Parts: sequence; C-alpha cells; structure tokens
Amino acid sequence: VGTALLHSAIVVEKRDALKSWTILLAILTFALSLIGTFLVRSGVLTSVHSFAVDPERGIFILALLLIAIGGSLALYAWRAPALRATSAGLFKPVSREGAMVLNNLLLSVAAATVFLGTLYPLFLDLVGGGKISVGAPYFNATFVPLMVPLLAAVAVGPMLAWKRGDLAGVMQRLYVALAAAVAAALISLWLSDWRHALAAFGIGLGVWVIAGAKIEFASRIQLFRVPIGDSVRRAFGLPRSFYGMSIAHAALGIVVVGITASSAWQTEVIKVVQLRESIEVAGYVLHLRDVREARGPNYVAQVARIDVYRGKVLEGGPRLPLVTVLEPEKRRYPVEGNNTTEAAIYTTWFADLYVVLGDADGKGGWVIRAYHNPLVPWIWVGCLIMFFGGLVSLSDRRHRVGAPRRSAAPATASAETA
Repeated sequence: VGTALLHSAIVVEKRDALKSWTILLAILTFALSLIGTFLVRSGVLTSVHSFAVDPERGIFILALLLIAIGGSLALYAWRAPALRATSAGLFKPVSREGAMVLNNLLLSVAAATVFLGTLYPLFLDLVGGGKISVGAPYFNATFVPLMVPLLAAVAVGPMLAWKRGDLAGVMQRLYVALAAAVAAALISLWLSDWRHALAAFGIGLGVWVIAGAKIEFASRIQLFRVPIGDSVRRAFGLPRSFYGMSIAHAALGIVVVGITASSAWQTEVIKVVQLRESIEVAGYVLHLRDVREARGPNYVAQVARIDVYRGKVLEGGPRLPLVTVLEPEKRRYPVEGNNTTEAAIYTTWFADLYVVLGDADGKGGWVIRAYHNPLVPWIWVGCLIMFFGGLVSLSDRRHRVGAPRRSAAPATASAETA
C-alpha cells in the first residue's frame, strides 16, 4: 500500500489527479502500520515475527488504532467531496496515469489478499470455526499472479506519455528488453528442466524489468541516436528523481530474479551424521568435525564444527580445498526453559549455504539440516539498491519545499513614512 501511495502521489504532483484516492491510500498506509504493530505486540497472532508480547500494550495500540482510523476516515468522508477532479487532470486509459492506476489497483488487491490471509484464522477462531493456519500455498496462489502483470507493466508504464500514450510505439522501443527476457528464460530452462518452466518465466520477467529500466534511460539520453557528447550532456541534465526511479526499478528486477531462483532451485539435505562423516549438498561437502558444549551469559549450547569443502568426494582423489568453517548451535536457556537453534550461514555473491544443528540420535550421530539457496544475496543487494534509488530521488531539489521569505518592503515603507 505504501508503494501504491508513492506512485499515486506522483500523479497528484504531475497531473493534479487522483487526489482523493491518494489521501485514502495515505490513511490506509498509516492504519496498516498500526495494525502490524498491534499484531506483533499483542500476542493475538502466533508467528515468528511476534516479539515482546504485552497484552496491555496491545490494548493501548488497539485503542490508538481505532482513534486514528475512525478519525481519519470520518474526516476523509467529510472533506473528500471537496477535492473534485478538474478537466486538466483527465487522462486516457493508455497513458502514464493509467499505468499508475493499474499499479495502484494490483498493489492494493495484493495487500488485501495478504491482509485476508493473515487475519482470517483469527476471525475464524473468534466465531468458533476452529484453529487453522494459512501458509505459503495460499500466498503463492493469490499474491504471485497479481505480481506478474504488475512487473510486466513496470517496464512499460514509465515510457508512456502523460495524458495519452502510444502503447504500440512503446512496445517497439522495448523489443530489445523482450528479446533479453526471452533469452534469459530459455537459458534458465536449458540449465534446469521443464519442471521449472514457471521459474524460467520468473527469471525472464526479472530481466524484462531490468532491461526496461535501462532502455528507458537510453531512450531519454537518445543513446546511439545523437553524438555521444550530446548523450552525456542529456544524462547530466536528467533530474535526480528519474535516476532514482530507474535505479529502483532495475533493483526490483534483481529482487525478482533472486526470489525466483531461491524458491525454485533450493537444495535441501536432512540427514543423521556421525562424527567424522560428511554429507554433500549442491557441490559442497560438509564434514562434521566435532560437537562440543559451550556456555554463554544465560544459556548452555551444543556447538558443532562443520568444515565446508568445495567439490565432490572421490575415492583416492585429491583433497578438497577448505572453503569455510561453520558452527551452528543448539542453545538452551535454563531460566526460561526455552530451546533455540542458531543457524550458521556461508554467503557468496550467488548463494547462501544454510546449516542447522538438530537433535542427537543417541548413537553418537546428529541431525544436520543443510540448505543451499541460490541467489538469495541478490534479494538483499536488490533491496539495498532500491533504497539507494529512493535516496537519490529524494535528493532532487525540485522536491524540496522551503518556507517563503518575508518581504522587507512593508517595513521599509513604514520607516520612510515615519
């Protein structure tokens, strides 16, 4: 909803349209932030994201939520009719404003599906329908299909003109992005198999977003159409808000590629391993060297030493090079009586190797859970780049609103009169 608000505010700034809708989005964004705080603080929702449960604090947040939402919506219902659209704010469906409306629609529906999936178990339990849990299958079936048209429109929308756009002309300018997306999807399919056809489509969609952002930049500076010196001067003349948008959209494509790859090509190995034994996962060899006891400030831990090698174990073959040493832990907090697991993670630019120490089998062995998640670092890098793009956009001088200076003329005139 916050992302929808950001894009809707651009339409208000540029075209003086969607004012009532933008105000409603602002109210909903603030309200949902309070609802999220209430859910993780009150204890009404059992989740890994819940922390510092305090029912009294939850009641305070709920009261604040009711006052904020009730007051805001009442004021909105009273004053919104005064924000009438003018003829200057009218636009055709195929335009940049139309793309923003589509963006708002898809993001709002996606937020509603997540909101429904989160709170539905609470409402069902409240009316006596029993306890259920809503997991990943629901969100994959409802959220992902909404993101596909949204991502497809990310490359198209910014290239449409305000008020009335030429969709056919934009698609002609994006043929290189389409070719890059198809090539990326086919390469992904060739490197895996037909079972991962949807994942290959997701990779292609991410490349489409990245290439679309770059082609839009090249189009703005007329790269290869005018002398390179003119293109450079045009690049320096572009507003920072455009650079921020281009960077953020390209970063979104990187995040999509990372999420798709980590979801489709994750490798998982769960096995009971004896001391001095090894397991293989995604081209790595994990050797359980030992398990020792360690004491912390308020816990007792079982700490495993796992040597990680790169390659494949061959009888009589050369010794594999040591990549890193991982030390996952199982901790017990005697005062609280809680047990926790502390995973060990080895991160490269292209994957995360995630290792968890399980329970002992009573025969000298330990359960080891190893996960290889490809391109997970790209998700974090993409988010950081997106954040950087937002900072670049905010640094645009045109977005700064200064207080008007007081004129000294009246004071001077008064002095002369005196």
